[in-house]
Amino acid sequence: MALLRRVRIRAYRSAADVELELGRIAALVGEARAGKSNLLRAVRALLDPAAPVDREDVRGDEDGTIAVEAELDDGSRISLRARPPEASQAEREGAPPVLFLPAALRSGALVDAGSGAQEAARRFAAALPPGRSSAASGAGALVAAVEACCETGLSGVVFIVEEPELFLRPHTQRYLYRRLRELAAAGNQVFYSTHAPAFLNVARLEELVLVGHDPERGTHVVRPEPLEADEAFRIVSEFDAERSELFLARSAILVEGRTEKLVLPSVFAALGHDADRAEVSIVECGGKSNIPVFARICQACRIPFVVVHDRDAEAGADPIPSEQGLNALISQIAGAERVIELVPDFEAVAGLRGHSNKPERAWNHFSTPGVEVPKPLARAVELALRDSRSASAAKPDADPHSVEEASPKRRHR
Repeated sequence: MALLRRVRIRAYRSAADVELELGRIAALVGEARAGKSNLLRAVRALLDPAAPVDREDVRGDEDGTIAVEAELDDGSRISLRARPPEASQAEREGAPPVLFLPAALRSGALVDAGSGAQEAARRFAAALPPGRSSAASGAGALVAAVEACCETGLSGVVFIVEEPELFLRPHTQRYLYRRLRELAAAGNQVFYSTHAPAFLNVARLEELVLVGHDPERGTHVVRPEPLEADEAFRIVSEFDAERSELFLARSAILVEGRTEKLVLPSVFAALGHDADRAEVSIVECGGKSNIPVFARICQACRIPFVVVHDRDAEAGADPIPSEQGLNALISQIAGAERVIELVPDFEAVAGLRGHSNKPERAWNHFSTPGVEVPKPLARAVELALRDSRSASAAKPDADPHSVEEASPKRRHR
């Protein structure tokens, strides 16, 4: 069974004109109401003759005609043209069956099966526990049903899942992600929207579909380029679920180690802000040598970022050659205006003496009411908040109170 290679969606809800390049797995990531579910539902409408398409689905500023077209991986094409309330015109010969799992059905039927996907739907139905009455039990049934599909060798089906992480513990999220990958490897396609780091594979950036929205273009997408082969393992070994939150952030601050990671939320607070409220991720890169890789990931995914790192040399003195080269590389990738060099290092800038219990002493210092914030750290916060405000302003449902003003309320030194 041929699967989808490329889909173009026009005038469907928030999507004025969006083209998706699709592999066996696609994870749609973006702000709330950016249009992730609209893209999933447009693909479902193309594949499933029973999928409803009505006047409310037509983008408001268009002429009333929805068009969804796809190229399959055998070179054939399928299409849907709809002008509600008139009957839709569709060419679906050779289209793969589709299984749609909307978030709204997680506590009920779980699955909305398209024509030709009855076998997959039967396996899902068989996995539903009798008498279940909650969304949490539905989430468990989703896991069991995916297991059943994997174990019975189902293939040739397009699975579309809204927010597979709903009501699942972190361990189960990771397990379900692995089973979804098994489904894809068995000859199916899996498309899902998510806000959970467990469903985002940093070593497979090409599987991410970054979904954004602006008033003029509506929904738009970006597909990051894949990592170089020699970087993939290094990234996998460094990224955990906490670092994967980077993909869901409005902006990021990349830091060397645990001390800076622990301290920066207190620096935000000392300046009258909250990093979580502003959706700024503070990412500990596991050493300065890893910062260039994290910076490239931010660039590939178009996540605004600031780098904070030690210069590792006193003012007026040159770092050793290896540090000079690394500092220059970071500046080249990030841009000099987005790099905050701490001279000679974090301890000196923060006014800390000695090297024992450094994280605890730094945390206690910056948690002290009325603490003075060093100018370099205040500058990092200012840049990150500016990026966050820009991202917030682009949201379709932007809340003017979602990000505090960046003017500091404490003294800088």
